[in-house]
Amino acid sequence: MLPQLWFFVSIAFSFSAWGIVAKRYIWPKLRLLRRAEALRPLLILHSFRFIGLAFLVPGVVSPELPSAFAYSAAYGDLVAATLALLSLVSLPGGTGIVIAWIFNGWGLADLLNAFYQANHAGLVAGQLGATYFIPTLVVPLLLITHGIVFQILLQHRSQSAMLGNRHPGEQLSTGGHP
Repeated sequence: MLPQLWFFVSIAFSFSAWGIVAKRYIWPKLRLLRRAEALRPLLILHSFRFIGLAFLVPGVVSPELPSAFAYSAAYGDLVAATLALLSLVSLPGGTGIVIAWIFNGWGLADLLNAFYQANHAGLVAGQLGATYFIPTLVVPLLLITHGIVFQILLQHRSQSAMLGNRHPGEQLSTGGHP
């Protein structure tokens, strides 16, 4: 049980560290940008989710890695990476925003499903082999950035509504620095 405990402690520390990075460095910069510009770096980050295909590579993971987890995590990540790239190339148009919504919903559901599949299959940390860094380092960052993408999409939607309701000459406050 002790190795499994260290696995969960690693995930908890990663969430804490990435949370600090996001709050201190990522969100303050992105919240001031236009929606498409704020989404771009996050979509680029998520375009690297093809790395989840490593769960399918013999020798990288243990042969005992539950296949239900491996296949759903790998292919779910591949779909998320594809949607991130499609959204990226479609921005700043409306199609890019729609695809960003689809990507974000799918990507978040995929990560939550991976946690469920791992728990349901009784995954043991050692079965991950070289992919151990994905749930301990990468997944917390991805989950946090999914939250930021939702915040950007929702914030800019409300700003668009406010822009439509403002009077000529009236400035929109971003709540940030000028």
